[in-house]
Amino acid sequence: MSAPVFLAEGTPLAGYGVDSVFVLDGTEGRHAGVVQRRGPGERIDVVDGAGLRLEGVVESVDGERVRLRVQGVVAEEPPEPVVTLVQALAKGDRDEQAVEAATETGADAVIPWQAERSIVVWRGARAAKSQAKWVATVRAAAKQARRARVPQVAEPVTTRQLAARVRDVVGAGGVVVVLHEEAVTPLREVALPQQGTSPAAELLVVVGPEGGISATEVEALTSAGAVTARLGPHVMRTSTAGPVAVAILSERLGRWS
Repeated sequence: MSAPVFLAEGTPLAGYGVDSVFVLDGTEGRHAGVVQRRGPGERIDVVDGAGLRLEGVVESVDGERVRLRVQGVVAEEPPEPVVTLVQALAKGDRDEQAVEAATETGADAVIPWQAERSIVVWRGARAAKSQAKWVATVRAAAKQARRARVPQVAEPVTTRQLAARVRDVVGAGGVVVVLHEEAVTPLREVALPQQGTSPAAELLVVVGPEGGISATEVEALTSAGAVTARLGPHVMRTSTAGPVAVAILSERLGRWS
């Protein structure tokens, strides 16, 4: 069984080596030592959220302070291509469900999209609060999936801003896929970005809200360089489509080999 993962909070991991001692404290230390009651001899991984992982064994626990003896240091290579989920805002926490599962299946970044048919609207204080909720959701999902990298949650974008992002991504050699039930090309047949580019190309997957993506939005995104694709014969909820697409792409990219 893989070791549970905890995030280093404000403590750089770069200076730690094999047989050094790392003290996990703060919120994560409390979670490990008090909530989960981890004890001496148990394995724990500590990550910095940017690809660096310390593999350690608990030596002692003093309340919220967990002392670890480092047994291994692993630096994961940056993802290539970067898989970004563009998730339309949706009601009933379906958008949060989508980004949670997409993080577990391999999304490297998340962009909230204020789509034309999104019932939920992020404005003012609500926007900041909602984005913070997505950040917390992604963080917890990354830990659940034992990931050393925590996906970044971007600022919400309008359709105009998204179209501009599409042009930039395609212009840099990336690919943007809009999931659409009327598309002819299956996602498994969409051409992927060429690997080995510098900087790494990006692969954007766009998922609409409950009411779907409007014809105007499809036109705006495809005119900017996006392609449309379908997942299969069934129409999925907005909370399901993104994670399934990310899973298919992760398999195609060899990440699940």
